Amino acid sequence: MSKKMLFAVFSVLVILAVAVFPVGAVTDGEPDGNGHPYVGLMVAQTADGAPLWRCSGTLLTSTIFLTAGHCTETPAAHVEIWFDADVESGIPANGYPFDGDIGGTPYTHPQYDPNAFYLYDLGVVVLDKPMKMKKYGALPQLNVLDKMATQRGKQDVTFTAVGYGLQESFPDAASWQENNARIRMVAYPKLDQINTGFTGDSSLLLSNNANTGGTCFGDSGGPNFIGNSNVVGGVTSFGINGNCAGTGGVYRVDRADDLAWLATFGVTP
Repeated sequence: MSKKMLFAVFSVLVILAVAVFPVGAVTDGEPDGNGHPYVGLMVAQTADGAPLWRCSGTLLTSTIFLTAGHCTETPAAHVEIWFDADVESGIPANGYPFDGDIGGTPYTHPQYDPNAFYLYDLGVVVLDKPMKMKKYGALPQLNVLDKMATQRGKQDVTFTAVGYGLQESFPDAASWQENNARIRMVAYPKLDQINTGFTGDSSLLLSNNANTGGTCFGDSGGPNFIGNSNVVGGVTSFGINGNCAGTGGVYRVDRADDLAWLATFGVTP
């Protein structure tokens, strides 16, 4: 089968019993502070400037911001991005959710399908003007994550997940709003699955528990750096339960089609 076909066929069966849905913020983590200043909070907007949803992402160059495909899909026509470690909700001074530190135009992987978003869940935002930083995130080498499939002690392979939003799941909308702090958080999930029947060869499953941290609801697209590096192994993509527990799905960025598409924006490993 082709690169994504196995995952597509198997997922049709799995989704009948298990909900797969976009997720995103770090849970059971700690404030990131200035640890990853090139990770930002984005708000997608309509052509008329109405806010749609928020996500996280990684600045790869002064003008290219990497996120998930379901963060940039239609009807998103414009994106505003904040890079503060604490983007406080409801404070007019920071302009949230209308005026960020920088704006840009969203683009989605050409093979992205909202009905099967997890297959090509990659997007970028091209900034309206350069955002200068001392350091940026980086892309992985081609197929670099494959070696983890045969590596002994997969449970010891650590990623660094960074993102904004919920630190845990909540039972109702009121609780969600009360705990919806827009703070950049960091956690260190472990590798759970790679190149399996469920993940296919385009995703990873990482741990999501109180010991390692992981991802939860609020904003997808945040980076999962390989180890303690600045190399984005994948972007936070999907969850498989409603309790922010067990495992979290990450869309890999080390595949040929993804790197080729990103190269059209002038970004290479």
